[in-house]
Amino acid sequence: MGNLKVKDEILLQVEKPARYIGNEINSIKKDINNIDIRFAFCFPDVYEVGMSYLGMQILYYFLNNRKDTYCERVFAPWIDMEKKMREEKIPLFALESQDDVKKFDFLGFTLQYEMCYTNIINIIDLAGIPIRNEDRGENDPIICAGGPCSYNPEPLAPFVDFFYIGEGEASLGKVLDIYKEHKKQGGTRREFLEKLLDVEGIYVPCFYDVNYKEDGTIESFVPNHKKAKPVIRKQIVKDLENTFYPSKVIIPWIQTVHDRASLEVFRGCIRGCRFCSAGMIYRPVREKSKETLLKQAKMILENTGYEEISLSSLSTSDYSQLEDFSNQLLDVCREGKVNISLPSLRIDKFSLDLMSKVQEIRKSSLTFAPEAGTQRLRDVINKGITEENILKGCKMAFEGGWDRVKLYFMIGLPTETTKDLDGIVDLANDIVNIFYNVKKNKKNRGVKVVIGSSCFVPKPFTPFQWEPQDTYKDFMDKQYYIKKKIKRKQIQYNYHDAMVSSLEGMISRGDRRVGEVIYCAWKNGARFDGWSEHFNMEYWEKAFKETGIDPWFYANRRRNYDEILPWDHIDIGVKKSFLKQEHQKALKAEITFNCRQKCNNCGAKSFNGGICYEG
Repeated sequence: MGNLKVKDEILLQVEKPARYIGNEINSIKKDINNIDIRFAFCFPDVYEVGMSYLGMQILYYFLNNRKDTYCERVFAPWIDMEKKMREEKIPLFALESQDDVKKFDFLGFTLQYEMCYTNIINIIDLAGIPIRNEDRGENDPIICAGGPCSYNPEPLAPFVDFFYIGEGEASLGKVLDIYKEHKKQGGTRREFLEKLLDVEGIYVPCFYDVNYKEDGTIESFVPNHKKAKPVIRKQIVKDLENTFYPSKVIIPWIQTVHDRASLEVFRGCIRGCRFCSAGMIYRPVREKSKETLLKQAKMILENTGYEEISLSSLSTSDYSQLEDFSNQLLDVCREGKVNISLPSLRIDKFSLDLMSKVQEIRKSSLTFAPEAGTQRLRDVINKGITEENILKGCKMAFEGGWDRVKLYFMIGLPTETTKDLDGIVDLANDIVNIFYNVKKNKKNRGVKVVIGSSCFVPKPFTPFQWEPQDTYKDFMDKQYYIKKKIKRKQIQYNYHDAMVSSLEGMISRGDRRVGEVIYCAWKNGARFDGWSEHFNMEYWEKAFKETGIDPWFYANRRRNYDEILPWDHIDIGVKKSFLKQEHQKALKAEITFNCRQKCNNCGAKSFNGGICYEG
């Protein structure tokens, strides 16, 4: 093992020192003397969370596949390590080379969750890089960001030099090609950012001005550079069959959140749930053939030694070749004594046969996501399943030998009433009753129905992007109401304090002014806001006072259709007119057919690929 940035005496004083030493199996080492571009790829959370993210593994190997580029990993140091680093004046470093991040050409963030935003500022500061993009000099790395949260880039616009909108494999290589040539020519930082204006999918915040009305809404969003595009269009990989996919993944030294191999089955989702941003921003659906998936699964298992593989997609049970593929994958896994982890399944497509076959290897609880307690509200959100589907699916599960079911719901959905909350408890009671009807006169240990509820957060690029979010008090009152309604010991209800969800609602639909709130919250001490043991609302409340920003304006206010939204300059393919249409249908509890049943002309066909052109 090479020289470590942090001395042993410090590593022995912090929790999980393996987070900081690198040198894992399958990690990549390159000679920096033969490299043109150094890219520090940062997941702004702790090591074991970031190492569970498949997208980071894909892009890590994608970038390192270039001979001229060395991509290294960076994670947010845990609280104890940050304290030691600041005390000992140790700058943030990358895992592979242990070199200072400040020496790199790029520091790239993946934005998966808004509650990591204070970590992003903290990471930039720990690296010794000026926090605001306007303060950076010629010797500072270029700060870039991508991922699902980048589709509303405005809250981080004061801190990020450019955003990549879309899938990294599509155009990120073009960005690096431009930089390599630019670096040889000795161009300036600003000149490089100007060159990026020619690349589709790249948004450079400094080349755009935002003006506001007296009521706080946006009056105009206009380019201030002649080459800046009025609209930034996302970039996608049309052909997943032949695009880059790693044959191996890095094996962490310590257990991670998802300690298993992951296989990406397809991208996108056919369903169109109206609360789900991922279902909109990742359109259109693009699948891999079962032959390609089996080949990739075998390679990953051979090169990692994992004893479990997870099928990773937004709605894996909608894969068109699932039956044939799962049967062949089961044969592979039986031979290697590998377990298959199935994600949350849609009950209307639940396969008893698949359940039984997976059970042969390892039996576990089953997870379903009805999302709402009544059929009316499920139609509002376009979930596309009926109560009959749910109960029939549970009956098949109990007949197949399962006795533990997890159900996920959302609280605070648009048009929700007390009757919808009652429906959650009624559904759980009905499932318990079905179990005892199935198991009548048979010895069994009883059933466990676990209900989990999350708080609805209106997201950009969804039909609910105009809707107000419930207040913190509304959320907590509704959760307490459900808890009191549950009378049976077979039903367990899990819920969380809604404060983080309320804050997420403010940030997710924020504009550039929200960036000042994030900055002030960080200065006040905010770190790891997604972790309940470290979240402190006092830091944020103080930030609201310091900036004069009212979180109600972003979280709890209904928008008009004609209001300019902070993300209106981003084009995801799905038309705003389609989202309006879906919002109006939601208010009337009308459903929309999924993409395989009928094309609804959402706009994703403009990408000239995927499910839009099947058949």
